This record gives sequence, structure tokens and C-alpha cells, in this order.
Amino acid sequence: MRIVLIVIIALHGVIHLFGFLKAYDLSEFNAISQPISRSMGILWLLTFFLFVVTVLFLIGRSDYWQLTGLGGIILSQLLIINFWHDAKFGTIINLVVLVAIILAFSSFNFKNKVKGEIGDMFGNSKTNSQTLLSEEMLEGLPLIVQKWLMNNGAIGKAMVYNVYLEQDIQMLMKPEQKQWTNAQACQYFTLNPPAFNWSVDLQMNPLLSVVGRDKFEKGEGEMTIKLWSLFSIVNTKKEDKINQASLQRYLAELVWFPSFVVSPYLTWETVDNYSAKATMEYKGTKGSGIFHFDERGDFKKFVAMRYKDASDTFPTEWTVSAIKTEERNGIRIPVASKAEWKLAHGNWTWLKLEITDIKYNVREMPLVLD
Repeated sequence: MRIVLIVIIALHGVIHLFGFLKAYDLSEFNAISQPISRSMGILWLLTFFLFVVTVLFLIGRSDYWQLTGLGGIILSQLLIINFWHDAKFGTIINLVVLVAIILAFSSFNFKNKVKGEIGDMFGNSKTNSQTLLSEEMLEGLPLIVQKWLMNNGAIGKAMVYNVYLEQDIQMLMKPEQKQWTNAQACQYFTLNPPAFNWSVDLQMNPLLSVVGRDKFEKGEGEMTIKLWSLFSIVNTKKEDKINQASLQRYLAELVWFPSFVVSPYLTWETVDNYSAKATMEYKGTKGSGIFHFDERGDFKKFVAMRYKDASDTFPTEWTVSAIKTEERNGIRIPVASKAEWKLAHGNWTWLKLEITDIKYNVREMPLVLD
């Protein structure tokens, strides 16, 4: 779509150049039957230059194209009004470009909002990269959890205080949907205090895009989904069920930063030889789930009774399963996973993800939202 927009704006700009050439008798421009004065010709030339700069900004992926494009549209439409009889159809092109600018600005505004949230989240976190996770810290944990930590390489490594990761994901938005939607997502965690911010950009088809942001901070969850970054489809916050569901998501994802198991916000109890229940409580929000491991001590799955949305009367069984486990930064973690809901008519696997990059204890907050 960006290439199509570049072509449209470039051609639109060239048409305005011919208006300048006609004003200075440098070329015939039969599309405009009226004479064009030289002073008016300067406006045609200026509009051409604005559209050229807009194309260059678009090619360079600079957000400034929105400003120069808007300036070009305003001048172009003024010229069209003055030469309405011959140029009125140019209004259609201006409207197309204007819609593209509005959508681009809404996307820019959405990303800036998320960047601000992430900046605040990282700014409020406490850091101490000197502390190492030791065997002594595991005392009192269920034996299978201790085995997991001994097996995955976290012992002797620096305690994690923040995490940054990128994911390739596949989603089914509804149980009846057959075609997977591919997207990229990025996520940021802090561990003290516990918080996350996850954002995704879904291109449903060439004309339909959806952005989403899910976050947990100060014990509260918040989910936003917008069509074309402009129209809210989902906007839930300050709901007890969403708060708990977000906390349970954070709890499930601690398998990516295992040193969090010794956090004071967690309590553990043994279920059997291969599973343990974790309960997390923070800022008045409380949730739990059961971690399951295999004989080696690798994480297999996390199971919790979780609300799908704020309108649910009862929670639904939610399972996150490891598909592939590999070493990252010296620690064995699940790098590919799937999430599913247990519905009355069968399981709905709605998400598959693979971690493409993960970093711990970053000193500067990486931003890949552009």
C-alpha cells in the first residue's frame, strides 16, 4: 500500500508541475483550458515540490511526509477550486491522500502513546544487576520448580529486572476462523514492580489493519484494539476480571525470566511430582495457575482458570503450552508456544508465537515500534 501511495502522490505532483510549465509557456497543458497566471504558476510549482518531498519522506519512511503531504493537499485543493471546471477530479486524489495521512497520523499517535507508557514503566522499575540467583534462594520452593531452575541454567546468572522481546505470531481472532493472521509483536517487562506492555500490528488484508496493546501495570490490566489505529474495537480497563487476567498472563510468561520465581509477590505449593501451583498478588489483584514440567525439568504448560473478557460470568480454562525449548542468553526457555481456551465445543487454539529476540537487563529501552 505504501508503494501505491508513493505512485499516486508522485503522479499527482507531476500534474501540478505541468500547471507551472503552462503558466510560463514552457509546455502545453490541455487538461486546464483556462490561462494560468505566472503568480498562480508559482503555487503550482510549490505544490509540486511539496508532493516531491512527501514522496521522498515516504521512501525514507519518515513521519514528516504527513506534514508535507497535508501542505500539498491544501495548496492543491485551492488550485483545484480556482480551476474547478477542468481540475475538479483532482479532489478525489486529494481525498485519497488525506485519508492516508489521517490513518498514518493515528498510527503515529498510537505508537507514541505506547512509547510513552513503556518509558514510564521502565522509569519506575528498580534495577540491581549485581545480584545473582543462587541455590539458597530456592529454599522452600516446590522440588520440581527447583529442578526446573537447576536445569534451565538460571542459577548463577544475574537476577532479571527487565526484559525486552520480539515475537512472530499467528492469531485466530474467532473460534470459527480458519485462516491464521500473521503479525509481529514486541513486549516489555519489568519485574520490580511487575509490569508488561505488549503491542502488535495485524495486517488482516491489504486494506484492513488492526493494532493492539495489552498492558499490566500497578496491578491493573488494560487492553486496547483499534481498527486502522483510529477506531476503538476494544478498550477495557479498570475491570477486576481484566486485572486478574492480565496478572495471570504475566504469571504464565515468567517462564521467559525464571528468576522471578523467588519474587515476594509469589507463593508456591506443590501439586504433584511434576507440577506446582503459583499464586501472585500485587496491588490488590490476585491470580493463580499451575505450572507443569516434564521428567527433565523442562516447562511443559501453564494452566489457569482465566476470564476471556470482562463480560464473562465465569472463568474459562486457559492453557499455554511450550512447543519448542532452546537456550537464549544462557537460559533454557520456551521459544515457541501456543495458547488455547477450553470451550464447550472443543479447544480453541487462538495464538501461536515464536520468540525472535529476547534481551535481559537492558540499560536503554529498545524501541522497535516504528
